[in-house]
Amino acid sequence: MHHLGTVPEEPALNLTLDAEALYRELLRGVQQLGVENTQLVGITSGGAWLAERLQADLGRSGSPGVISSAMHRDDFARRGLAGAGQQTQIPFDVDEAHILLLDDVLYTGRTLRAVLNELFDFGRPASVRLAVLVDRGGRELPVQADFAAARVALPAGQSLALARGADGHFSFEVRDN
Repeated sequence: MHHLGTVPEEPALNLTLDAEALYRELLRGVQQLGVENTQLVGITSGGAWLAERLQADLGRSGSPGVISSAMHRDDFARRGLAGAGQQTQIPFDVDEAHILLLDDVLYTGRTLRAVLNELFDFGRPASVRLAVLVDRGGRELPVQADFAAARVALPAGQSLALARGADGHFSFEVRDN
């Protein structure tokens, strides 16, 4: 029984997401977006893993692009070069290209803002769309995905991270910050 003026404690969130099922949904969604003349670019690191696997599953030759947000982050002064281990590699001309950015989790939108700045350092694309495995809400910037395999609400004190096993299969880890 709750007394007036008291707030019950929220139970810890026990979330299980089937990352492989969400990947299959992402593949279906990407195919529906019509990506024949579109270049795939994955945001490090989870998005890069998704782009790599999608490139193969869509029967495309070559490698997808990989893009890092490290150099354009609005918290760069605090973070420094932490997380800058993976560098941007775009194996095609960005000018006038149609680009599909891929990421594992869309949250505040700040990583995507930094990625767009990085992308425009390479040229001016004709269009840029975004597909993600999970949109967890909590946006701080006006950003939305063109396709999200799932929408999940998480408390601000938790994070969701994509992991890739040695066999290439995906899983999610929910962590307390």
